[in-house]
Amino acid sequence: MKVQILGTGCAKCRQLYANADQAIKAAGLDAELEKVEKIQEILAFGVMATPALAVDGKVKSAGRLLSADEIKRILGAA
Repeated sequence: MKVQILGTGCAKCRQLYANADQAIKAAGLDAELEKVEKIQEILAFGVMATPALAVDGKVKSAGRLLSADEIKRILGAA
């Protein structure tokens, strides 16, 4: 599983990355966590509001800061 955090490096983007890392560890998942910070790469996902969370290339959330528990639920459904 590949989890990507889409954002230019703002505080909310960094917090979403931290929450995703916490969720992956808490769930015991074998997942690769990646930051996507280049504007062109973010736009390629069709995202117009950051931070955003993508799982295996599919955007699951955009424009809001998800908690670790919310991310765990998304990853459990992925």
